[in-house]
Amino acid sequence: MPGVNTVAIVSKPRGPQAAQVVPDLLAWLEQRGVRARLDEETAEYAGRGVGLPREQVPDGTQMVIVLGGDGTLLSAARAIAGREIPIFAVNLGGLGFLTAIKTGELYPQLERALCGHLEIERRRMLRTELWRGEKKIGSYDGLNDMVLAKAEIARMIDLEVYVDDHFVCVYKADGLIVSTPTGSTAYSLSAGGPIVLPSVEAWAITPICPHTLSLRPVIVPDGSVIRVEVLGLDHATYLTLDGQVGELLSQGDRVVCRSSECCIHLLRPPNMLFFDVLREKLKWGGR
Repeated sequence: MPGVNTVAIVSKPRGPQAAQVVPDLLAWLEQRGVRARLDEETAEYAGRGVGLPREQVPDGTQMVIVLGGDGTLLSAARAIAGREIPIFAVNLGGLGFLTAIKTGELYPQLERALCGHLEIERRRMLRTELWRGEKKIGSYDGLNDMVLAKAEIARMIDLEVYVDDHFVCVYKADGLIVSTPTGSTAYSLSAGGPIVLPSVEAWAITPICPHTLSLRPVIVPDGSVIRVEVLGLDHATYLTLDGQVGELLSQGDRVVCRSSECCIHLLRPPNMLFFDVLREKLKWGGR
């Protein structure tokens, strides 16, 4: 990416590894004449006073460096809010499907990124709207998934699902996940959903512990509009986006999922293929 003069740095909260990486990273960037805008966590690790709110960090930058796990990247993706700023994600967390660059590769890969030698992978986000009666009371963009889950112990919830206004079924289950291809390796995978390649333009609808065992995950085109009507009692169902934003729902609420206008752009080494990441992260057999 020739022409990079300012980067944003977003760090994992309470991350001892990030605290070790940040000072050296800032010195490395300064040697190359690259300025850095720091979020509050990064500024604390750097000892540079108060940082910026995460939503303001990407302003005026040409790259966002994420230090943390996939959760930190999900938060950064919402902060970018549709701005076409490439994300350089470094894995300081656990599994790390999205933050696939390791700390030992940080500086060689960052040098390649500054020179424009990394590929940019585009990931579509999911727009979720919450309707109560005729009023839209919330709208959210998520990179991984929308989850409807039970809010009470040992009680299933009833969810009526439509795809493009065609009735699918009433799910009686612990919950329901609508995931993007990016999110197919997250909660949806744990619930028995399929792995979807990032290049596939589709959403996965995955029930969580359904009462009827024949209910299986369904793949629909990402041009589809998925509508879920909450049949249960008030405050029995909880809506979450990317596991980080959410609220309790009322009986009769409608949750509508469709393709967002926003995408994120991940910087990837040219030789890092999706199946390579799967083999490493999921411990699949190798040659």
